[in-house]
Amino acid sequence: MIEKQRINKVIVVEGRDDTANLKRYFDCDTYETGGSSIDEEDVERLKKLHEKRGIVVFTDPDFQGERIRKIIMQAIPTAEHAFLNRDEARPKGKGSLGVEHAKFDNLQKALTGVLGGKSLLTENLSALTQIDLMKFGLVMGVASRRRREFLCEQLRIGYANGKQLLKRLNMFDISFEEVEKVMNGFDETIK
Repeated sequence: MIEKQRINKVIVVEGRDDTANLKRYFDCDTYETGGSSIDEEDVERLKKLHEKRGIVVFTDPDFQGERIRKIIMQAIPTAEHAFLNRDEARPKGKGSLGVEHAKFDNLQKALTGVLGGKSLLTENLSALTQIDLMKFGLVMGVASRRRREFLCEQLRIGYANGKQLLKRLNMFDISFEEVEKVMNGFDETIK
């Protein structure tokens, strides 16, 4: 099996099919806008992701994809963008254009081109683990849900259940120390 290349920046896509196609070829984190339903909460999260790790807007080459791209461009002018040609995003049969239809070669060209030929591909980041979450009582504990709600609210990353939390913390590049600091605040609120 070929080892997938790691992409450090968060890739902004429209939906889960786009994510699935990218994850077939790359070890990457994506942020799904849910199609054209991007709202202020999404924009705020994307700003935070951009500050922490950088984002690459990679929407479909159609009207809705361009609409999302323009909203993000206005809010985050320094965000990077990757583009597919319409032919590269065309489905084999009927259907609409989408990142989910692109082949590996076209995805790699689009993503590599973002940095003027320099690759977005990097080595793995040091990341939080499931054991870290257990240490903080964020999973498998009596008050885990309350603790997760507090953490997510304080970090402004949107609520995540036990399964989603690890991915979300690592996607936002939140360190062990940051989680520890926030959770010390939780312990103070219950005294």
